[in-house]
Amino acid sequence: MPERLAGGWRGAGLDEMDQALCEYTERLTLTPASVGPEDIEKLRAAGLDDAGISSATQVIAYFNYINRIAEGLGVPFEDWLRADGTPEEAYGSGHGQGQEEEQAQG
Repeated sequence: MPERLAGGWRGAGLDEMDQALCEYTERLTLTPASVGPEDIEKLRAAGLDDAGISSATQVIAYFNYINRIAEGLGVPFEDWLRADGTPEEAYGSGHGQGQEEEQAQG
């Protein structure tokens, strides 16, 4: 799926629920004051229940929050990420190996 999203979510051929979630994510991220009841109704129409909508909203808000904290404090990218946020190599390219090695030695 990452390859399908490389050109943006609108042209990725996502199903109705994923499209609705992406649209909601974009609005909540870029223009939060514009989000209203009609956005929630679109999510319901796409198949999400209230618990799913609540969970999605919390995840979206958390990532917006943590990204703003990182940007505000000038936190550098992880060494395994490119400047655009994509991994240098496939996952498992050494990320997290230090913990495994410590546990094996410990």
